[in-house]
Amino acid sequence: MENNTTLLEKDFRELLKEQNAYREAIALTQWDMRTKIPKKGIEQRAEVVGFLSEKLHQLETSEKMKYFIDMLKDKTGDEVIAKTVEDCEETYERNKKIPHDEFKAYVMLQAKSEAVWQEAREKADFLMFQPYLEKLVDYNKKFANYWGYEDNIYDALLHEYEPGVTTKTLDDVFPKLRKSLTSLLEQINQSSTKPDPSVLTGHFPKQDQRAFTLDVLKQMGYDFASGRLDETIHPFAIGINQNDVRVTTRYDEEDFRMAVFGTIHEGGHALYEQNISGKLAGTPLAAGTSMGIHESQSLFWENFVGRSKAFWQTHYQLFKSYAPSHFDTVILDDFYRAVNEVKASFIRIEADELTYPLHIMIRYELEKALINGDIMVADLPHLWNEKMVDYLGIKPPTDREGVLQDIHWAGGDFGYFPSYALGYMYAAQFQHAMAKDLNLDSVIANGDFAQIRQWLTKNIHQYGKMKKPLEIINEVTNESLNPDYLVAYLTNKYTDIYNL
Repeated sequence: MENNTTLLEKDFRELLKEQNAYREAIALTQWDMRTKIPKKGIEQRAEVVGFLSEKLHQLETSEKMKYFIDMLKDKTGDEVIAKTVEDCEETYERNKKIPHDEFKAYVMLQAKSEAVWQEAREKADFLMFQPYLEKLVDYNKKFANYWGYEDNIYDALLHEYEPGVTTKTLDDVFPKLRKSLTSLLEQINQSSTKPDPSVLTGHFPKQDQRAFTLDVLKQMGYDFASGRLDETIHPFAIGINQNDVRVTTRYDEEDFRMAVFGTIHEGGHALYEQNISGKLAGTPLAAGTSMGIHESQSLFWENFVGRSKAFWQTHYQLFKSYAPSHFDTVILDDFYRAVNEVKASFIRIEADELTYPLHIMIRYELEKALINGDIMVADLPHLWNEKMVDYLGIKPPTDREGVLQDIHWAGGDFGYFPSYALGYMYAAQFQHAMAKDLNLDSVIANGDFAQIRQWLTKNIHQYGKMKKPLEIINEVTNESLNPDYLVAYLTNKYTDIYNL
């Protein structure tokens, strides 16, 4: 005869199953809105997302959920159930503080804002998007105050994406990283030995770029029986469930780097989701533990693998089998150096490895100031341009290349951007730890990506949210966040490329 705890666990899983049904429906709807939806369908679809999200919010904060939390907390011997209860309790406590009607209105605003952002971006018209962004900022301030914080209101939002990291941490690490990167950038700018980017130019049809990236995704171990590749304005990966993890990309027929490195990046996200332990299926633990850890996986594959010399030693011939004929005359070393050229760019997702973190710092400083009330939404375009000049020495010609380029603020994702820089630092630490077990250059040069994927799955992927982000960092690398590994990696790589 089953005891009461076992019966409670069964009933608890049924509630989780109901919540998952809503999560999947919301995720699929969001994927559709970002890839396939007709323009006239957006308004009604936003209503649907709002309805589904409100229902999920009600389940997460229901008396029934509270009952299971109280009855199972510290009383179950099932480790997965225990961690799930812990996760559900945190969600309950945070979301219970937000009224259902406000939550629904906010979700509908998010969906509409993304659609307006797309049109505003196309037209380079910030004023079209401004009133939506103002409302999103107001909601985020309100929610942050509902949740509470100790030192800085921004910490309440940062916690949503990177638990354990605060503005105090970022304000300590980012200036040090900036100083190291700008010093290296200055040396590079003064170097007389520079790559020739002209070797990369030429029309490269979209279908051929797609064919090459499909081959690379398969070699990485992305399971196409549990996923697909689609096109969108702003590339993303989305896990609907462990057997349906989709990636998207964007093509530029005059610059293949957008699609090639963007697809590898999103493939890294997808591998994380596809390789979470099956025992976590059906629970909220079957997801990445934080956005920083998630970004560490995508950036690891994009940069430490995809932009490495070892990768192109193996893949250049495959690349040329799909690429325009003029690449036949480009030698490997010139190609490798060109795809790793350091040059300030307007667009974050097109940025080189060295200047990429500077893009993140710009966004972090602006959104922290927004949430703290130090600046207004109307100030963003000119402040954005000023920071681009300050950090990168370039000024965007229009808001399309400036403040309107990212989808994140349109989705209300304040507190998200620091995850990109944190993920980059985490990735460098993981690479250092992995190098103790694998000869990475040899493994990559042999195209044996299974070894890399298996190492990441063993140490990171399988745990989903069973372990907190800082717990994973400490266990895998035997230390806390340390930017020195990223600085060392970039210094070594670009000393070689630019003969510093």
